[in-house]
Amino acid sequence: MSYMSSIHHLSVKQLLQAADLKERIAGLENQLEQLLGTKAARIAASKPVAKKRRMSAAAKAKISAAAKLRWAKVKGAKPAAKPKTSPAPKKKGGMSAAGRAKISAAAKAHWAKAKAAGKKSL
Repeated sequence: MSYMSSIHHLSVKQLLQAADLKERIAGLENQLEQLLGTKAARIAASKPVAKKRRMSAAAKAKISAAAKLRWAKVKGAKPAAKPKTSPAPKKKGGMSAAGRAKISAAAKAHWAKAKAAGKKSL
């Protein structure tokens, strides 16, 4: 609002007059709204309503056909996919059968020693 920039140069008396005028204007607007019905009537009169754009069936068909043609070109341009054969899975870890047997033998010996001592847990 342009009057906000000049509000700093007004005297107290002028500010009080401005506030009084604003209250009277608001009261008159309320009376007008009561006569007309609602605020919607005033807003509708002040803003022009934009019409919705409608597309004809022929235009929709034309756009649809163009989109299908574009997708056909995109899908047709891809080379034929080769069936993927998965390579043998890589071996995880590096423990051999001999290493596992060695660890198993050590664990059995450890438990045999613990049981001989009368322990039920380590």
